[in-house]
Amino acid sequence: MRNWLLPEYIEDVLPAEAARIEQLRRRLLDLFRSHGYQLVIPPLMEYVESLMTGTGHDLDLATFKVVDQLTGRLMGVRADITPQTARIDAHMLNAQGVSRLCYAGSVARTQPDGLAQTREPLQVGAELYGHAGVESDIEIQRLLVKALQAAGVQDLHIDFSHVGIFGSLIGQGRVSDALEQQLYGVLQSKDQSALRALAVDLDADTREALCSLTELNGDISVLDAAARRLPASAEISQALQDLRQIGEQIASLGVQVSFDLAELRGYHYHSGTVFAAYAQGYAGPLALGGRYDEVGLAFGRARPATGFSLDMRGLVTALPPAVLARGIVAPQGIDAALLLKIDQLRAAGEIVIQELPGHAEHRAELDCDRELVLGEQGWQVVQIAAAGNAAAVL
Repeated sequence: MRNWLLPEYIEDVLPAEAARIEQLRRRLLDLFRSHGYQLVIPPLMEYVESLMTGTGHDLDLATFKVVDQLTGRLMGVRADITPQTARIDAHMLNAQGVSRLCYAGSVARTQPDGLAQTREPLQVGAELYGHAGVESDIEIQRLLVKALQAAGVQDLHIDFSHVGIFGSLIGQGRVSDALEQQLYGVLQSKDQSALRALAVDLDADTREALCSLTELNGDISVLDAAARRLPASAEISQALQDLRQIGEQIASLGVQVSFDLAELRGYHYHSGTVFAAYAQGYAGPLALGGRYDEVGLAFGRARPATGFSLDMRGLVTALPPAVLARGIVAPQGIDAALLLKIDQLRAAGEIVIQELPGHAEHRAELDCDRELVLGEQGWQVVQIAAAGNAAAVL
């Protein structure tokens, strides 16, 4: 086996793409900071009990596990940073009011997923803890819209749902845990005939309401239809009201908004509104998020929570090919005036590469379109002349 081969779905990021991803990462973290979100850097590995706590079994199969050579305990390589931020909020910061956290780092998945189909996504996200109202959901979703627009994504479309609606129907129908899992599965495929067969022993109101979920998808008028077709319980009414308020707020940003009340992504993890962002040119969701109020309880301190995350590698898949910025090549030397000019150019944001002896024949590989030359007025930047053309002083 060749030593330079990488495992399946693990890849290098080469200079042009790496530069673009890093610039975008900085831009997003600066955006989050301007909104009061503080950066945290959780560890790459933790004991599996901590990584899995509060997320059900959703991350179990996605997590690489290793034995800690110091303690003999089982550790996991994080597959998602969100549970780590919940732990930090619950135990490390111990804030009593609202806390806003953001992060950017690699995660590892046992199977490839996402737009980039990689097992090493670069996850960026923002989480808000300590507020249970719809206002914090709207804040997070508005921040997501700004983040994607800052990345150059156009024609955004966000799809919303609310897992509390399904949860309310399950409670109303006194559905067993085993049947709940089966109903959840067929709802994701919107198989109404299979749903009716599974719900045959439930009361008629619950059965019809569950079947209605498969048809309740579309624009904001879906919420009016849901109010007519679903039980008028306090929980469902509140969920529909929250979705309406969120939809109106996000639509005001010029974003296309839709609703799919059968979408239960992360049902065992989320506790309220869930959403996914889409855009033209992308084959799947750019970002996922929602409310997950129950996660903090597993860390000993229940805290309302809402947030989103996206994969930077997936985000750039539909953008034009990355191109490296061109630089200025400077001659080798220790002349004080030359070194001062190089420092001034670098301080101004220019890329300046000082040549090393013996590599003149490989100068084109430096990818520079200008050079520093010594003229009558000192060191000056000139355009590198094409064959047959004179160099121009810049």
